[in-house]
Amino acid sequence: MKIERLEEHLEPAENCEVRVKKMGNITEVRYMKRTPECSIQKLNKDSYVILSTGELKEFEHTETRAENLTSVSQSLANLRDLLNTNVTDASHCLWVTLTYKENMQDNKRLYQDFRKFHMRMLHYLKKNSLPTYEYIVAMEPQGRGAWHAHLVMIFPDKAPFIPNDTLASVWGHGFTKTKPLKDVDNVGLYLTAYLTDMELPDVISSHGKIIYRDLKAVSVMDEQGKKQTKAIVKGARLKMYPPGFRIYRASRGIKKPEVINCTEAEAMEEIGDAPLTFERTIKVMDDSGQGFNIINYRQYNKARNFQQKGAAEANGG
Repeated sequence: MKIERLEEHLEPAENCEVRVKKMGNITEVRYMKRTPECSIQKLNKDSYVILSTGELKEFEHTETRAENLTSVSQSLANLRDLLNTNVTDASHCLWVTLTYKENMQDNKRLYQDFRKFHMRMLHYLKKNSLPTYEYIVAMEPQGRGAWHAHLVMIFPDKAPFIPNDTLASVWGHGFTKTKPLKDVDNVGLYLTAYLTDMELPDVISSHGKIIYRDLKAVSVMDEQGKKQTKAIVKGARLKMYPPGFRIYRASRGIKKPEVINCTEAEAMEEIGDAPLTFERTIKVMDDSGQGFNIINYRQYNKARNFQQKGAAEANGG
């Protein structure tokens, strides 16, 4: 199966059926158009039939998750959806990175240590009469083989102040770092970039070579709050996740996105005046290169609309 990105986007008619996925401030609309030159029909996860000949064939499944980048990418897409569904007000959240002082490479121990940290954290909050939280935690492999965890703690109201020294003491395995999420209106995209992209020096030391078309310059804040530019390699970290590894976990109270099917007109009525912030159209083809469907994705972000209105009011608009 092959995927090709198209420059020209589909424009569904008002009566076309679309899939709408509601994720907090972000709403995604997916429209799929099947083309008449469909050459295969999927029967199950293991087999398909060639329509022109009736020949039954089996899909070639990859041996490891590191080879199957599609699987890793899908896990990260699910993580983005969960984050955007549950983080609608950044002031309610703490984003904490948990690191080890040694080169800890046991990914099974990683989740065991996090579970114990979570229990100790709940005890600390209760002891200090602070509200409890829901969480989404994702694990990130490093170029040197070590692991650390990115934790988003989601409180019912404004997140309490917890000193970094306290967090490090409760963690007990090394350093912790808390970063603000203010001015981030797509938290899912922002945080999952940390799980996929790598800085150029790390890529060279761990992978040996790079694909220069994947290089990108980004602006980041240093420890003193000053902006600096770094060179990153998009998606370089994807191959570092071991096969079968659960990239993220979430507490029981975390909400899942709401998915409905409706017409394009009904979808646009639901979206209202939220601005379009992302659009992509892809053509999915079989191994012979024949396209059998075209899919258009659009994302609308009402948080972006709130920011624009706030800026206009501040400027006297």
